[in-house]
Amino acid sequence: MGLRPAKCYRDIKSRPYTRRAIKVMKKAFIRGVPGPKIQIFDMGNKSKRDWEMGIDMVSKQDVQVRHNQLEAVRMSVFRHLNKLIGRQSFFFRIRVYPHHVLRENPMETGAGADRFQQGMRHSFGKPIGMAARLKKGKELMSVYVDDKKFIPIVKQAYKTAMNKLSGNYSIKVTDDIGRV
Repeated sequence: MGLRPAKCYRDIKSRPYTRRAIKVMKKAFIRGVPGPKIQIFDMGNKSKRDWEMGIDMVSKQDVQVRHNQLEAVRMSVFRHLNKLIGRQSFFFRIRVYPHHVLRENPMETGAGADRFQQGMRHSFGKPIGMAARLKKGKELMSVYVDDKKFIPIVKQAYKTAMNKLSGNYSIKVTDDIGRV
């Protein structure tokens, strides 16, 4: 079985889906959490610190973004910018980290499935991935450049990245940001 669709996990509930075990404290901890797929958060020209302008991708709503979505967006944006701008002309940073553990209680289907599953008896679920929680107005990623002619290229890279993400996003350009 493959991954469940992102629509199953994109909404943020009032609090993280965690278990509170008062009698047996050992049951309150999540065991066997898989590591996030995204490993690199800073790309491009890391040595330069003073940039003229920054272009941010900002969330328009509260949303959860899975770690495999973050990795797909990182690869897409970096490849686009590296090909059209060059590695020394930009600095690209992912601004969120996937902390939230996603779990599922898999249900069996087919003949004889009722003999294998427990139903809702042990419904806490097994960890299947990680997600970053974004509030409205939070920056998902930032690209810093020196020349205004690069802004349309960065915007195009962000637009292709938005198709890979759940939720709605806007692009914000900031001039004279100084030191990153």
